Amino acid sequence: MTEPDDNFLAEMQDVQPLQARERVAIRKGDINLASQEARRIAAESTVVKRDPNYLHTSDVKRIGPHDIVGYKRPGIQDGVYRKLRLGKYDTEARLDLHRKTVEEARQQLFRFVHDCMEHDIRSVLVLPGKGEKSQGDSAVLKSYLVHWLEQMEEVQAFHTAQPHHGGTGAFYILLRKSERKKQEAREMFSKGRL
Repeated sequence: MTEPDDNFLAEMQDVQPLQARERVAIRKGDINLASQEARRIAAESTVVKRDPNYLHTSDVKRIGPHDIVGYKRPGIQDGVYRKLRLGKYDTEARLDLHRKTVEEARQQLFRFVHDCMEHDIRSVLVLPGKGEKSQGDSAVLKSYLVHWLEQMEEVQAFHTAQPHHGGTGAFYILLRKSERKKQEAREMFSKGRL
């Protein structure tokens, strides 16, 4: 049994031990305090209240007070859009933005659309006004409204209202179906197929 030991020793005779590096003394108390202070400062700087309202007020294409505007997302059927454009859907809710500032209108529109989604309301009327009587820049709120509606995923389509509903100072808006309404529709249509 000495033969394997001799072979091992013969192979290991040139091996030099590794040099040990000097160790640095760590004072845990100081590092923990510094780390804790850094975490506290980072937490305080990031505790900024974020506004859930993502509608922004920059880079808005201006439209005129009498311009007729329409928009529909891809996938919306032409017949549905035509019916909206002609004011054939019953108005389930309405939001009047006359005499509101841009910021007030932004907040109210965001809250209004989300409230409508929560209550399964799909067809609404929003009245920003034409903005003809504004001093200085006309149709400001109307321009912002068009911009915001295009930003909102909940909005499937919108169009300038018919004259008896406010004309160029109002918009018909078609909102997306809620998940609950989609499920009800699936169940209703699948009953006949079983």
